Amino acid sequence: MAKILAYQKVYKRIHAAILQGILKPGERIPAARVLSKEMGVARGTVEEGYAILKAEGYIESSGQAGTRVSEKLLTPSKIEKPKVNTRQPGFTSEIQTAQLLPFQLGIPALDAFPRKAWSRMAARCARNINKDDLAYPCAYGLAPLRTSIAQYLQLSRGVQCEPTQVFITSGYVNSINWITQVLLNAQSTIAIEDPGYPLTAKILKAKFSHIVSVPVDEEGINLPSNIAADVVIVTPTHQSPTCVSLSLQRRQALLDWANRHQSWIIEDDYDGEYRHTGLPLPALKSLDSQDRVVYSGTFSKVLVPSLRIAYIVVPKTKVQAFEQCAELYAGNVAALTQACVLAFIEEGQLSRHIQRMRKLYRERRELTARVFKQILGDKISIENQPGGMHMIVKLNNPDINDVELSNKMMAAGLFAQGLSQWSSRPVHPSLILSFTNICTEEECKKLVYKIKAIGI
Repeated sequence: MAKILAYQKVYKRIHAAILQGILKPGERIPAARVLSKEMGVARGTVEEGYAILKAEGYIESSGQAGTRVSEKLLTPSKIEKPKVNTRQPGFTSEIQTAQLLPFQLGIPALDAFPRKAWSRMAARCARNINKDDLAYPCAYGLAPLRTSIAQYLQLSRGVQCEPTQVFITSGYVNSINWITQVLLNAQSTIAIEDPGYPLTAKILKAKFSHIVSVPVDEEGINLPSNIAADVVIVTPTHQSPTCVSLSLQRRQALLDWANRHQSWIIEDDYDGEYRHTGLPLPALKSLDSQDRVVYSGTFSKVLVPSLRIAYIVVPKTKVQAFEQCAELYAGNVAALTQACVLAFIEEGQLSRHIQRMRKLYRERRELTARVFKQILGDKISIENQPGGMHMIVKLNNPDINDVELSNKMMAAGLFAQGLSQWSSRPVHPSLILSFTNICTEEECKKLVYKIKAIGI
């Protein structure tokens, strides 16, 4: 094979960037001096590669404006635009979306987020940055934010904790990895809910081989009293995905089991703030007199997912171990982002926003359920649920494959998950759909008619 000369490498790099749409018509290409340093070649070599590109009409000189991609030869319609797929964490690779889809899970009401108030506080936080703020932030999280979260949890979720027990993380995956790194080893046995959040199983199976699925019924997880597990991961307030609440009897039995076996409970309180009837239930952690519960919370549901900020509350006896782990696996949340969340809490914006969202989600769930029943009639059933940000639409025809139906909906531009995708056991065919971004009845009717046309 002929050796590729240095100037040919320059040519290929720029040529590929133009054809792939990374460099678009009219955009400036790197100066020869800059690219020569990046590629570790002589400036003359870069200029030689550029000369060939000019001769072929891909680039042209623009005087003091530098060298740019030619607009004469290449037009946007002729350039292959790069495809950048994003997908919902924890789901199959077939589910790839580049934008928010109707019924998409895990997304709060984006239209109702107080963007003006947030922008004002974010701008103020950015203006007030001092020299010390430019250094690496504390690996455990900003101290004032940890204090505010501890106060918030005590008042809103009934969790008694000290600020030193609170650690800031960059999301659920970071939280679970951090907790399991400290509390478990490769031989540990972990119990998870079934059905349960797919991402949890994926995270754990990448590190642990002993994963036990425990069935969920109308009272939540039904953990056998004699099960030998080092940790159980639960969603007690609104079980994911069934939305049932863990009964008081089951809560006490779970805590007794953990105390008796000296095992751990990881409480994923992902949307515990949102209850449609009555006041939100207190967290399982609020009943934990023996400090066996590690509490995991997030701002992705009460604010927006793009912030990538969550937190964990760890047992007092394990604070030092988590601090040591944090120094190796820091939460990776920008100090400015933490400062913005802190300002949002301290100004009372967070509590007001949550109150508004409770009312809004109750209204949007009622609207969505009503329209589904009006249009699909006896083909589906939707049971009332105490809270949460999604609903279960049961398919009354047991012969329908909920996974196939959800795939058809995805192909039609509607986000959907079949309940079967969340369980290792046979379940009644159902769809898991979010209602948080369904804004109007007219919009909802169009979407449900689209589902009906697909063949529910």
